[in-house]
Amino acid sequence: MRHARIFLIIVLTMISVTACAADKEDLQVKKQPELQQIKPKKPVKIKLRRSPKDEYTWELSGDDADEIVKTDRKLRKMLNVP
Repeated sequence: MRHARIFLIIVLTMISVTACAADKEDLQVKKQPELQQIKPKKPVKIKLRRSPKDEYTWELSGDDADEIVKTDRKLRKMLNVP
């Protein structure tokens, strides 16, 4: 009877250990693919030129059209170009 108790305790201990190991597998951190695909925006590239008459012209290039328009407005305001 004493051996049966020891055997029962050993079996219950092994079952609880395997159950805990299965729970740890479920708790693994899952990466969100949306967060991995976010890339920083490239800045708008500006080629600024000044003519002999002290007039400014520029070429803007970039990936985001809204940022290009905003940059154009800022340049016009800073350089007082209509």
